[in-house]
Parts: sequence; structure tokens; C-alpha cells
Amino acid sequence: MINPKNISAKEYNYTLPEDKIARYPLNERDASKLLIYDQGRIKKEIFRNIPDYIQDDYLLVFNNAEVVYSRLIFKKETGAKIEIFCLEPIEPQEYNLAFQSNKKTTWRCLVGNLKKWKTGELKKEISVNEKITILTARKKQRDNNYVDIEFSWDNQNITFSDILDHSGIVPIPPYLKRDSEKIDKTRYQTIYSRVKGSVAAPTAGLHFTKSVMNKLKENNIPFSEITLHVGAGTFRPVKAETVAEHEMHTEHFSVSLKTIEELIENQKKILAIGTTSVRTLESLYWLGQKINNFNSPNDDRIKLNQWDHLELPSEISLKESLNHIAEHLQVNQLESLNASTQIMITPGYQFKVIDAMVTNFHQPQSTLLMLIGAFVGEDWKKIYQFALNNDFRFLSYGDSSLLFPKK
Repeated sequence: MINPKNISAKEYNYTLPEDKIARYPLNERDASKLLIYDQGRIKKEIFRNIPDYIQDDYLLVFNNAEVVYSRLIFKKETGAKIEIFCLEPIEPQEYNLAFQSNKKTTWRCLVGNLKKWKTGELKKEISVNEKITILTARKKQRDNNYVDIEFSWDNQNITFSDILDHSGIVPIPPYLKRDSEKIDKTRYQTIYSRVKGSVAAPTAGLHFTKSVMNKLKENNIPFSEITLHVGAGTFRPVKAETVAEHEMHTEHFSVSLKTIEELIENQKKILAIGTTSVRTLESLYWLGQKINNFNSPNDDRIKLNQWDHLELPSEISLKESLNHIAEHLQVNQLESLNASTQIMITPGYQFKVIDAMVTNFHQPQSTLLMLIGAFVGEDWKKIYQFALNNDFRFLSYGDSSLLFPKK
């Protein structure tokens, strides 16, 4: 058994030429290439044909998170430009309440050109519904690279969601090395997104079109949804020598009681659309056990830590673990499980929930590439070399893969 903490990050490095990174999306979402890995064999396809490769004994699970226009640009009187990247809400803590705030809200942020913002407030004029609103940003406290910033505005008829929609910028990934453009407002978003909160897209879903979804439905493939708000930490490479030295980023997710009950009754294999769905689904198994051991069973904000899965027992069934979650929600009259996960899935991990996945091609030496390595073993090298040799496009706007485990 591999001890994941001893894994060298360099084992998951590869050479990614700049010209293989997709800077822009294709004209048609489902015209992207699709690599199919099944029984150790690799095949090249077009994404719109993916329904031909998914049998009706699978349940597809999608991440319905919606990317918010979370970058705000302020200008000081000196002319200095300050960029504030909103990462997650602090007050109110719940995403939906923070977006509905109509007076003020505090967010944890990354601040570009912070050295130019030593004191004072930043102000910005915003036009919302043809009325000018003054948005004010005030620093509250700093924690290493992050700054907690209180935003306030002078029109209580508009919400923070309105402010971001009218003044924010799409937070495209830094490795695209370009500014956001008009096309990103629609294409850096899945067609089924509906729950605001992500600052990065669940990119495996960017390839799906109404036509593909309809074909899957015609083939009697059932769907289910979860929500994981993808954080900026997803772009952070592993710079430490070993996995044990890397602090995994935390992401917040929500799974409805209805979905939990669907998973309990599910008799099909589970195909996760994207690594965000993989992390959420696998986290559910371990959280069910943590909930069963709670000292305060009415707690509705639950966290799975980076290495909890190495400490918790793994003998109980998925259904038993999900039943613990369902009972917790029912007893506390909660409609959904609101939790966060820091789980780090690396080679040696035994998958408890998913049976297959759709995912894009990830950065070298990234935690997402390690997750792929955990699922397909050393064949990740063969998969990525095939993609490089066959002109697949990499990263967020790149091509996709359908991965089944090697038997």
C-alpha cells in the first residue's frame, strides 16, 4: 500500500509546451476532442459522441456551480490600479446570503498591487439599472496572502450579486495569460450552472451542450447534481518535495437531501463529471462517518480535513455512510448538507463512490493530476503522452477525457 504522504511531487511532472494550452474555447463546445481510456486502451473521439460510450447502468453526477464575476478593479486617486479577487464570503458566511446582502458583506480576497493600497478606503462608481451606486472597499485584516475586505454600497435596492454582475470581471485562469474577454462570460460557464459561488469553472462540464444532454436522456442515462464552489486554489501547483508538505486547498460544497437519498437508492455505477464532482462524492463517504461521531449533531457546517480519510475506518458501505448524512439532515430539519472538503486524493487512495469520470487535462505537478494518477495508476503517463502526440488541447478551455478504471 502506497503511503500518499511519501509521494514525490516530481513523479507527477511532465513537459507541457505552451502551444498545447488552449487560450480560447472552440467555436462549438462539443467539437472538442475526447480521449477515451477503457480497459487500459486509449481511443480518440469527438466529445459530441460521448453518449455512445456511456451505458445505461451509469448515473451521471454534475457540478452545477456557477462562476461569479469575482474580480473587481478599483483606481486610487493617484491612478494606481488595485484588483480585488473575491474568494469566499466571511460575513455572511453562506454564499447565498452573501450574494443577497443589500448593504454590506465581507469577503476573503486576493489583492493585486496591494503595496499601493496602504491606507484608506477604495471607492468605485457602478451603474446598476441605470443608477449610479458607490461601492466602497475597506480592509479589515490580513492573513498571509489573503485580505478580508468589507464591501459596502449606498443603494439598498441592489444586492452584492447585482454589483458583481454589473462591475465584476470573469476570473479566467492565470495560465491563459490574457485578460477576460466578452466570450468568457458565456463560455467559461457550463450550460447547466445555476448556483453562484465558484471563482473557477468546473471545466469538464464546459463541453456539454443541450444536444449532448438530450442524447444522454434519450439513452435513459439518469442525472444528479451536486454543488462544489471551485476555489482559486485549484490552480496552485504542488511546490513541496513530498505530498505531506503540501497544504491542500479547501472548497465548499452543498448536496441536497434529495440527492443524498437518490445516491442511497442508486443501483447504478457513478460517473462523475469533473474532478470537482469526484472530490465532493468521495468526501461524502468520509463525512458520513464524521457525522456519526459528532459531539454536536446539530452542526450544519462540517469539514473534511486533508488526511481524515487516512484516519477514519473504511470498512462500512457507501449506503451506510450516506444514511448517516440523511439522518443528520432529517433530525436537524436541513434541506442540504453544507460542508467543506480539503481531501487530497493521491495514488494509493481507494475510491469509495465513483466508477468513472470525465475530466480535462491538468497542469503538471498538480493535485488534480495526482487524482488522475490515483484513478488510472501509472497509465496517466500513457494517457497524457497520447494526448500530447495527438494534438489535444490542455487545461481549462482544452479537450476532455472519459476515464474508466483499469481492471
